[in-house]
Amino acid sequence: MAKRKRLTPAQPGYLGTPMAAPETKMMPAVSTAPIAQVAGEASATAALEEVTQVLQEARSEGRMIELLPLEVIDERHLVRDRLVQDEEEMKALTDSLRARGQQMPIEVVLLPEPLGGRTHGLISGWRRLTALRRLYRETSDPKFATVRAMVIRPESAQASYVAMVEENEIRVNLSHYERARIAVRAMKEGVYPNQRLALQGLYANAARSKRSKIGTFITLVDAFDDSLYFPSAISEKLGLALARELVRDPGFGDVLKEQLRNTPRDSAGAEMRILADAVAERQPSPAPQAAPEPSTPPTRPRVRIAGGEHIVTQVSEGLEMRFSPNQSRIELVGDDVSEALADALQGWLQSR
Repeated sequence: MAKRKRLTPAQPGYLGTPMAAPETKMMPAVSTAPIAQVAGEASATAALEEVTQVLQEARSEGRMIELLPLEVIDERHLVRDRLVQDEEEMKALTDSLRARGQQMPIEVVLLPEPLGGRTHGLISGWRRLTALRRLYRETSDPKFATVRAMVIRPESAQASYVAMVEENEIRVNLSHYERARIAVRAMKEGVYPNQRLALQGLYANAARSKRSKIGTFITLVDAFDDSLYFPSAISEKLGLALARELVRDPGFGDVLKEQLRNTPRDSAGAEMRILADAVAERQPSPAPQAAPEPSTPPTRPRVRIAGGEHIVTQVSEGLEMRFSPNQSRIELVGDDVSEALADALQGWLQSR
C-alpha cells in the first residue's frame, strides 16, 4: 500500500510579505488589432454613405414623402387649370382629411429663388392643399399645419404642366374651357411655342377628336376670358357654336362682350342664356316652306249596278258613301249614320 504524504502548515512567507516573483519578460497589453479596427470603421462609413446616397436618390426622383409647413408652399407657381371649385366636392375632401388625415401626398418642386418665405412651388394637389389650409384656419390643430409632399424635379416647365394636367384629369374631370385655358397660359409663358405643340404636349393621352375640341375652345379663351364669369359651365355644344360664329364673323366677339357687360348675370345659368341667345339670334331664318301641293284625290272604286254606276268610298269603318253621278245622288250607309251626323252634314252644307 502506498504511503500517504503528511501535509505541513503553510509557510508564513506565503501569507505575509509577498515573495519576489520569478523573473519574467514584459508582455504588451492586449488591444484591438489595427487592421480590424480600420476595416470596421470603413464598413460603417460605406454603409452610411450608401444610405445617404439612397435617400438622396429617392428625394431627387420624387420617391420620398416629406412633411412641409403649409406656409412654404406657393400654390401660384403654375397657372392653375381649375377655374371653379365645386364646394360640395371640397367639403367631402375636407371631411375626409379631418377624419382620416392626408392619404395622398401633393407634388412640389424646390424653388430656385424662395420668395416671401415660400420655398416650394405646387405642381399637383391644389385641392388637398386648399382643404388642409381651410382645416388649419378652422381648428388651429397642429396636425393640419403641415402637408405630406413629394419633392420632384421635373425635367422642364413642360413636364410640370403635364404633371398638373394629368393629375386633375385623373382625379376631377376638367371642362373643355379649363383645358383650353391652361394651354393658352402655357403658350403665353413660353412653355410651348404654338397651339399644336401645346395640345400635343399637355393632352398627349387624349383622343385626337378631344384635342381638336380643346383647340376649338382656345378660340373662346382668346376672345372672352376677361369677360366671362362662369366659363367652365359652357357645354361642348354651345362652345363649338360660339367658336363657329367667331370664325364666321370676327366682329361677333365684340358684340357679345358688349352684351355681357350690359346684362346682369349672377349665375352660370344666366350667363349661359346670354351666350345661347346670342348664337340663336345669328342663325339664318328657316326658308319658308312651299305650300303643299294638293293631293290627288284617291281613286274611288267604281261599282256597276243595275240602273247605272256607283262610286263607293269607305269613309270610316262604320260609314260608306255611295255616289251615283248619272242619278245625281249621294247615299251614306253604315252604323255611323245618326242624327248627329245628319245635323253636322246639314250645317256644313248650309255654310257652303
